[in-house]
Amino acid sequence: MAVQARAAATRHQVLEGAALSFEKLGYGGASLSRILAYSNVTKGALYFHFESKEALAWAVIKEQHAMSMLAAQRVLATAQSPMEAIVLCAKEMARQLLTEPIVRAGVRLTLELGNSRGPATDPYIDWTDTLVALAAKATAAGELRATVDSAALARFLVSSFTGMQLVSEALSGRADLYERLADMWALLLPSIAAPDMLPRLLELAAARDDLAS
Repeated sequence: MAVQARAAATRHQVLEGAALSFEKLGYGGASLSRILAYSNVTKGALYFHFESKEALAWAVIKEQHAMSMLAAQRVLATAQSPMEAIVLCAKEMARQLLTEPIVRAGVRLTLELGNSRGPATDPYIDWTDTLVALAAKATAAGELRATVDSAALARFLVSSFTGMQLVSEALSGRADLYERLADMWALLLPSIAAPDMLPRLLELAAARDDLAS
């Protein structure tokens, strides 16, 4: 068990080092020597767990996706309503982008590798499916206007958040990400939320408190 624990710790150390390198330099700019320097492991240790830089990049994407889905599950377990869960999931994604190097690297790699090596669709599909289910529950609970299509809303939210965080990264290094997210909700919620839910949702969207630690 001790050997397995050390192996798991080393693997995670390599993933964290690779994430720092991919985040700063992108897939093309992150050499194995730079990844080794960030990871502080031997070349043998890296190749024991990952056969190539590409395999390592896909592992970072997979880890980022797992982290995001786990965080979403925690939000779903504590949110007081489906619509609150939708707002809080977006805020949690923003928090992860601001605080988790693996998440920032995974998001960057999903776009870069998707453009050059075929789409990395799982993160988008799973995120969309989660929002479709929440939107359907919100409609059934009377929290969404009856005219709102759950699937269309989910696709729009995933696309909007993805574009918004990219623009925020380009203009401010994501320093204004919470503000841009609040802007998105301030514009969108009045047209989709039931009137009695709107004040609470806008208050929740505008709050700057961090979520899961």
